[in-house]
Amino acid sequence: MSIDLKQLKYFLAVAEEKSFSRAAERLHISQPPLSQQIMKLENELGVRLFARTTRTFELTVAGKALMHEAADLLGKMRMTIDTIRQIDRGEVGRLRVGIVGSAMWGPIPSLLEQFQSKFPRVTWTIHELGPTVQYEALRSKQIDVGFWREPKLNDDDLRHDNLRQELCFRENVCVAVNEHHRLAKSASIELIDIADEPMLSLALDKSAFPRYLVQCCVNAGFEPMIFQEANEPQTLLAMVGVGLGVTLVPETTSRIGWPGVVFLPIKTDPPSANLYISYTTLDDAPVVRAFLNILNPPAA
Repeated sequence: MSIDLKQLKYFLAVAEEKSFSRAAERLHISQPPLSQQIMKLENELGVRLFARTTRTFELTVAGKALMHEAADLLGKMRMTIDTIRQIDRGEVGRLRVGIVGSAMWGPIPSLLEQFQSKFPRVTWTIHELGPTVQYEALRSKQIDVGFWREPKLNDDDLRHDNLRQELCFRENVCVAVNEHHRLAKSASIELIDIADEPMLSLALDKSAFPRYLVQCCVNAGFEPMIFQEANEPQTLLAMVGVGLGVTLVPETTSRIGWPGVVFLPIKTDPPSANLYISYTTLDDAPVVRAFLNILNPPAA
């Protein structure tokens, strides 16, 4: 049996108009090919769909049944096509966002709000993960995009793992000290000014970012004395707040008032806390494409 949607569309037009001529006009075709398609449909089904006389034009019982079924089928098809087009535009679907916790103190919440407003039918979830875990989650397709900070990954490594990484937000690192610290009232400081201070650091084995900060200290002329390590920036700030040491954090961290903590800009060559977005190159996922267009709107 070979029945196509065009035949059902033609049949429905005739059934609704109760006239071949009016149906042909509605469909913008001549009447002979319309009649041929209806006859072909009846032959395929093996039933009469219309009871025709010289004076009447009525649907048979089978025709009435097909009219309802065809209307439902074509309506569902239109909905399906519309949904597929919405999916292709990234307007429907899900987005799993990996992120380092400190990024939520910067522009990311505003970005998510814009995405939510523009694509309300997309379901998105946040997954707070370290960079190393995010990298593996991207490779195994457990998340769709990942956000983490400097240093930027090696391009060869990214290509090998079918990933792409783009800079999305520029930011510097600042120094967080206790409010009673000798440097607390300074407008800004040099990195070497904290050379003799106990350093509080994010876990060196969980991310390249704290290792990058250690190297920045070495480049500034001193080897930092790592006193304690922690997994979350707020843990470091809690220790700074009671005077246990100093720490290096992204400047946006200072937006969150923290008891007993002062945030000091670094004058010369401040380390970067630039935020990058990473995603797979294997799939051209429309939802990911839509999200990237929020970050970098296409030129008009």
